[in-house]
Amino acid sequence: MRLTVIIPHYRSQTLDACLSSLEQHTASDGIHVIVVDDGNEGEALQEARTKHPSAEVLHNTQRLGFTGSCNAGLAATSTPFALLLNDDTEVTEGWLPPLLAAMDADPTVAVCQPKLRSASRPTFFDYSGGAGGYIDSLGFTFCRGRLFDVVEEDEGQYDEQVPLFWVCGSAMLLRMEAVHQVGPLDLDYFMHFEEIDLCWRLRLAGWRALAVPKSTIYHHAAQSLPPDTFLKVYLNHRNNLVALLKNLPFPRLLWLVPVRAALDVLASISYVTGGRWRSTVAPLVGWLWILTHPVNLWRRRRQSQRLVQAGSQPTEGVFGGSALWHFYARRRRAASDLMPERP
Repeated sequence: MRLTVIIPHYRSQTLDACLSSLEQHTASDGIHVIVVDDGNEGEALQEARTKHPSAEVLHNTQRLGFTGSCNAGLAATSTPFALLLNDDTEVTEGWLPPLLAAMDADPTVAVCQPKLRSASRPTFFDYSGGAGGYIDSLGFTFCRGRLFDVVEEDEGQYDEQVPLFWVCGSAMLLRMEAVHQVGPLDLDYFMHFEEIDLCWRLRLAGWRALAVPKSTIYHHAAQSLPPDTFLKVYLNHRNNLVALLKNLPFPRLLWLVPVRAALDVLASISYVTGGRWRSTVAPLVGWLWILTHPVNLWRRRRQSQRLVQAGSQPTEGVFGGSALWHFYARRRRAASDLMPERP
């Protein structure tokens, strides 16, 4: 057995569909499935126990969030590979062999992802991860198939297997050797941006990330937190800043932090003018957390910077310009406009 599939579960009603798709499209002797219950022994989990007895169920003694649930599964993994899989996903026929083949072909690849499509709009990319993630010079992330709030239809434009900067945590295949080297997901994120931070640390340690579009998985987005809630917007803003402060070289932070502070003020203003009242103060509260937790940030930065290999910051999957500028000023609406596909 080479693979453990780790499914964090809190309250989603799609767990049965996820497990059923795994049973239908995966050889039963090829994977070990672990469902990590985050303190919510509800009807969905009871149904899963009855209908899918081969799946192992772990229980968190307290709510740990997506990040803590994933780490609990990783700690229980003894196989060479682990797949973090959201409980609101459904795999498709032939989803697994291309992912494992990509890992086998290049031992420097620590993490890869399939093509993620929307379960509600099956011809469109999934909002959260699309066909793999990039980052720009200001630390804003985007993905192949979704640039800010514009999601593309899948017309084969991202069918090349290319290097990435980050891989979406909705369906994230990890080489456990690499995870043991850099450590698991950072618990302090709770949820949102934790997979990007893990990919960043893997990249700092010399590992690579890869898109594997020959594999396809469907995702029901926004099951954990509805969009535009205060908590979701707050975590997105705060955790993005934390990742920058942890992983970027200090000289770059000297100019980037003031720029990001100004952009977050503009973001708050845009939430007001757009009528998104619950989101208005979220970026500012994120900055308040940053300013009041210097020891926490210094500790996490030291742990991350110890991983840096001789050389420079990772360049694969990095857009040297500003995605924000190209989106709003130049009206670019596709990731391929910024990062042209290379065979």
